[in-house]
Amino acid sequence: MNELPERLVPESPEATLRPGSLGAEAWLYRPIKCLDHGFVYLVDYMGNDDAIVQAARVSYGKGTKKVSEDTGLIRYLRRHMHTTPSEMVEFKFHCKMPIFVARQWIRHRTASVNEYSGRYSEMSNEFYIPEKAVLAKQAKSNRQGRGESLTAEQQERVLALLKEDYDRGHGHYREFIDDIDLARELARIGLSVANYTEWYWKIDLHNLLHFLRLRLDAHAQYEIRVFGEAIARIVKDAVPISFKAFEDYQLHAMQFSRLEAEFISTHSFPMDPAAAEKEILEAFKNKRETQEFVEKLKKLNLLIA
Repeated sequence: MNELPERLVPESPEATLRPGSLGAEAWLYRPIKCLDHGFVYLVDYMGNDDAIVQAARVSYGKGTKKVSEDTGLIRYLRRHMHTTPSEMVEFKFHCKMPIFVARQWIRHRTASVNEYSGRYSEMSNEFYIPEKAVLAKQAKSNRQGRGESLTAEQQERVLALLKEDYDRGHGHYREFIDDIDLARELARIGLSVANYTEWYWKIDLHNLLHFLRLRLDAHAQYEIRVFGEAIARIVKDAVPISFKAFEDYQLHAMQFSRLEAEFISTHSFPMDPAAAEKEILEAFKNKRETQEFVEKLKKLNLLIA
């Protein structure tokens, strides 16, 4: 065991001896606007890049002294997915989002959450109104995505109906509360999932980066991706070495299955796209898996007509 340092006492309640992050400090209580009524801001944090190095060296012992720089160690840990040291860093956010976004968000079951209570308090009259640019038809090739844009007339109709529904739903809610004295826990049930809620969300860095890997993806729903992008701005400044390693090895990296690796190793490139897709389908026996692999090859410029 390493010898413990001499005990130090802060000179004032405002001082601290814990590892700090200038990047995180700069974001404390600075809301980033998300959608029309939402926001994200950093409430508190624990640890920084140095805390990850410290935890790793306690775990690995003298062996990590071969890594000459802390940056090298952090990148090694991230590259090989040794994630426990990243769990030593935590962030607490205050977030405000539409309920349908919150329901997607809560699927990440690795955080501590305390949400606004519609049983205890009255619900707001704030509902998500999408920008016209994000209104689109159902994608034909993706059951949970958007395709071509709506016409201007269709966009106007969608927004008009949404506003009409929100006004009627909240009007009934106020009548339940003000005139009938219906219990708040029942009065809220007719409100739209576009109604805004908010919560405190505390999560460690390892699980936060997993959240960001999924929610920053181009296929993620636009509305939750906006919040992912806001959180990423904060985390990038708070732990810059770890975030850069995350970008390099997870966020912008590409993973290949055994079948994909075998196909690449046994074929000459570039290949004709049509011929490659036919051959891949014969080998994989799965249309979806084939399409995904073809997209990877296109990104690598390995399919050229």
